Amino acid sequence: MKIARIGRVLATAALVALFPLATQAADAAPLKIGIIGSGRIGGTLGELWAKAGHQVMFSSLDLEHDKELAKTVGDKAQAGTPAQAAAWGDVLLVSVPYTALPQIGKDYAASIKGKVVLDTSNPIQSRDGEMAVAAREKGTGVASAEFLPGARLVRAFNEVGYRSLKSETHRAGDKVAIPLAADDKEALEVAIRLVKDAGFEPVVVGGLDTAKKFDVGTPVFGKSLTADELRKGLGIEK
Repeated sequence: MKIARIGRVLATAALVALFPLATQAADAAPLKIGIIGSGRIGGTLGELWAKAGHQVMFSSLDLEHDKELAKTVGDKAQAGTPAQAAAWGDVLLVSVPYTALPQIGKDYAASIKGKVVLDTSNPIQSRDGEMAVAAREKGTGVASAEFLPGARLVRAFNEVGYRSLKSETHRAGDKVAIPLAADDKEALEVAIRLVKDAGFEPVVVGGLDTAKKFDVGTPVFGKSLTADELRKGLGIEK
């Protein structure tokens, strides 16, 4: 009996020891990323993620452009309509003019619900009108969550310009930092992984309400900062 009990204990211990490895393996599996808005930011990030081994589907209002982009990126990339990208992706990146967010939230509500959605869209008054003013007053983390109900939202990749995303990816030394804001812990973990896979350093700022700290018009917006520089600019501790 004692021998049998010892055997069961050892078997249980072995399973416990293996569990973190199984979790890590699952976390390391490539993701299917649907990109809604494959312009400068979306196109650049899609290419970086494809190079990191993820599968991406580019989509926009110009399917021919998306097909050419996918062909350039290689066999990890494909093109589709926004509806197809929203349905296909396990994770979604939304990178569109801010005025398009409400319609995206309505048109693809069923596909978006329950999915991790990285939102890069910035409200710019000269382009988006008065709704941009209201969004910036609330903070984009709060405003975007209202436009994309049901999404497990993360504000990400909105603060650094696409030129820096192209030129500073995987640079030597201190990497360029990407601020993140989210209320959903698991969604935040996915975003952290994708920031690293794209060649940058994630800096978690806080919940969605803290996205206001790195919105358009803030002192850190549009700057390619290291993690220490970003934290200093945001007034947060490491």
